[in-house]
Parts: sequence; C-alpha cells; structure tokens
Amino acid sequence: MRMPLLFLHIAGGMVGLISGLVAIAYRKGARGHRIAGNVFVVSMLIMGASATWLANMKQETDNIFGGLLTLYMITTAWATGRRRAPETNSFDWGAFVFAVVLTAGLGTRAVLVARGLSPLQPGVPLGMLFFTTSIPLLAAAGDLRMLVRGGISGPPRIARHLWRMCYGWFIATGSFFLGKQQFFPASMRKPYLLFPPAVLPLLMLIYWLVRIKSSPRHSLVKHEMPEPVTH
Repeated sequence: MRMPLLFLHIAGGMVGLISGLVAIAYRKGARGHRIAGNVFVVSMLIMGASATWLANMKQETDNIFGGLLTLYMITTAWATGRRRAPETNSFDWGAFVFAVVLTAGLGTRAVLVARGLSPLQPGVPLGMLFFTTSIPLLAAAGDLRMLVRGGISGPPRIARHLWRMCYGWFIATGSFFLGKQQFFPASMRKPYLLFPPAVLPLLMLIYWLVRIKSSPRHSLVKHEMPEPVTH
C-alpha cells in the first residue's frame, strides 16, 4: 500500500503547488480563480489524506498531525468560500470540535517533547511544534467567533477563506522546498533559493489581506448575496 499512497501524495502535492499559485494570482471571484481553487482543494485533500495515512503506517506522529491540520484548513476554507449567506451548520460545529481536539493533541505533543518525555522527530525543531499548535488554536477561536455570531460575511469571510487556504498551501510549499531539500541539486540547496518559494503563500496572504482591507468592495464581497429579482 505504501507505494500507491506515496504516488498519490507526491502527485497531489505537485498539483497543489501549481494550482495554488494559479488560484492566488487570479482576481478573487473570477472564473479562473474558482477553477484553479477547486483543483487546489481536491489535490490538497489527496495530499493531506495520503500523508496522514503514510505517517500512521510509519508511526510519525508529527506528520500525522500535519496531515490532519492540512485537511482541516482546506475543508474549512473551501466551505467558507462556497458560502454566501451568513449562517452556520453542523459542519461548522464539527470543524470547531476537530480544531480543539487537534490543538489539544499538538499541545500535548509539544509539552511532552519539551519535557523530554517523548522523542523529537528528526528534522522537526521543538519551536515548530509550538508554532504549529498555535495555528489550530487560532483557527478554533475563529470558528467559535463565527458560531457565536451566527455566521460570517463580507471582508471577514474572505479573510477567513484566504488565510486558511494560504496556510494549507504553505504546508505544501514548506514541506517541499524546505523539508525535501535532498531532492534538489546540491547547487540549489541554498537558503536564498529555497526559502522564498517556501514562504510565498504567506507573502501572498499578506498582500491580499491588505488589498481586501483597502478595497472593501472586492470582487468576492460583491457576490455575498444574490441580486434581488425585479419586475
């Protein structure tokens, strides 16, 4: 089972890298953005699911959490982008519970490693464990706020969609450009060559958040609710 899963993981990751770049380059709400976004979602779900399964087979706890975090971020981002009316449903409550459980698991793992009660996975610094724990914690706080308010709309909806998609994309770029440096020629294994594409999703996230804040009537915001029918 390992080879087919590995093929799915690599294929999903490569398609996710490319489709993510295409989706973020298009104006939000444009047809090209939606098509590339759908391809990105499917490929990232394949990558995340196969990564979780492979990590479980190899008993790599940190990679299991990484795969689950990818699945959570991408599915909630997709659901946010698809929703037009400010409302919540059972999926949102389930996602919130999942984020809380994921935060608890990651936090426990980080504390155990810090206290020397659990081995540190090679290639994963201790600080990264605590940083990763903060991501589902922040996302869970956003889920709770949305649930309490009964939904989300306008620029906050777009920001929620963007940061979750971009962080899911960052998991792919970071894992490939920084975590798999051995697959690059020796001449390319330089921080100034591999670090920029690894953090590109975060840079694009900042760009779009600033643009949305400065342009409230961005293309996605215009389609929050259907136009009324007049006779």
